[in-house]
Amino acid sequence: MIDNSIIQATSSWPFVEARKLVKERQKIYEEKGKITLQTGYGPSGLPHIGTFAEVARTTMIVHAIKQIIDIPTEIITFSDDMDGLRKVPDNIPDKEILEKNLHKPLTSIPDPFKKFKSFGEHNNEMLKKFLDKFKFNYIFRSSTDTYKKGIFNNTLFLILEKYEQIMEIILPTLGKERQKTYSPFLPICPETGQVLEVPIIEIKKKEGKIIYKNGSKKIETEVTNGKCKLQWKVDWAMRWYAFDVDYEMYGKDLIESAILSSKICQTLGKKSPNGFAYELFLDEKGEKISKSKGNGITIEQWLKYASPESLALYMYQNPKRAKKLYADVVPKAVDEYLSCIDKFSEQDTQHRLLNPVWHVHNGNPPKEKSVMPFSFLLNLVGTSNAADKDVLWKFIKKYKKDIKASEHPILDSLVEYALKYFKDIVQPNKKHRKPNEKEKKALQDLVNRLNDCKDQMDPEAIQTIVYSVGKDNGYKENLREWFKAIYEIIFGDQDGPRMGFFISFFGIKETIELINKYIK
Repeated sequence: MIDNSIIQATSSWPFVEARKLVKERQKIYEEKGKITLQTGYGPSGLPHIGTFAEVARTTMIVHAIKQIIDIPTEIITFSDDMDGLRKVPDNIPDKEILEKNLHKPLTSIPDPFKKFKSFGEHNNEMLKKFLDKFKFNYIFRSSTDTYKKGIFNNTLFLILEKYEQIMEIILPTLGKERQKTYSPFLPICPETGQVLEVPIIEIKKKEGKIIYKNGSKKIETEVTNGKCKLQWKVDWAMRWYAFDVDYEMYGKDLIESAILSSKICQTLGKKSPNGFAYELFLDEKGEKISKSKGNGITIEQWLKYASPESLALYMYQNPKRAKKLYADVVPKAVDEYLSCIDKFSEQDTQHRLLNPVWHVHNGNPPKEKSVMPFSFLLNLVGTSNAADKDVLWKFIKKYKKDIKASEHPILDSLVEYALKYFKDIVQPNKKHRKPNEKEKKALQDLVNRLNDCKDQMDPEAIQTIVYSVGKDNGYKENLREWFKAIYEIIFGDQDGPRMGFFISFFGIKETIELINKYIK
């Protein structure tokens, strides 16, 4: 066990959140005998990384709680699959199917992918499949199932009973026109199956019914058993109340909603959960990532190019700072993951709790030392023209003679990821520019000096030679320009590896051939 004084002192954000929760909600969780955390998912589009982030970060808080107190914990992942589809997402096949079924609950719309009973179920299954890959421990709950099975019935009666107080909370936040038609209850139309936003004419508290106006018709319906669903802010509060939620994270765009839902939860008679507002995820243009747009990097793409653990590490870092999520961030995230693993074994307990891999691996990260950065492997794929793992491993074994793939599972997986990432992301954007006369002369000088080097030469000694060539060929005042020229001409990029390490690894003879290829 970790010393309690270290746990109480650490500034690692999952521990800060866990300490606060354990202190502020002690009476509540002791009475029910467990701590309940919730994450939400709106399945109107395919799951994106923002959805995963909530579960990953909430799981990190659970790990921290377990170091502080011995009590059962649960994470509920709740899908709002009874919501009416408002617009057709951009990244979906057979859009006509969705267009014909607008405003129906997501679980009542046929699956355009033709794999599951409904569009909602398809997206739910995509989410579960992804979360299962990470071995997350969660309880999945579907809004449709929970409403229809009557699990919310008691709370729905209570909301009907407190109807006027809830309206007093919500109405001042709405425009005048919206105030005239607003109701917490959204009936499901028995004829069209659509989720209706219609005026409620009368509420019958004792019978648990409402009368609403749909066009010229007056219709009476129960509010229970899936005949109605709730407007989202009231729905959120109902879930907190019905599931006794102690903690929930949400994007900063939902801060105002969380304040209102908290007031409603308290009106129903329970303390609202502890919360944490995180910054939003942005695409490469700085625009908010959206499920319906499908912008930014998808879950499947990240897992094609890098490990789940590298993604979890990216989610740990600075949750209160906006993050760009697109393909270019992957190599840096992978290299940070490798660096954190390397540092972990050398750190004391206090610093280990501040190391992201403690939270990614629940205190027990792998002990494998990194052989080379992911960014270096990408350069190696490009310069070696390696098309498969065997070719790349030959280069690695040339540098580290006794290395075995079976003893380096992280490196072995990186080799596979590097080949895919290079082919899809790097290669299409590579532009090798032609050297001018000054650059050609300098690179020829580098070739001449490398001819006098031995293959087993120390990387730092080779790095010194590269520096000297730059200084002797007009780059003395700006060596950065010299290296930039090497990268743009030889690697087809503005950045590249540390040259001494690269040449030592790639081989003197091979490097000379590579340079000659681009200066002739």
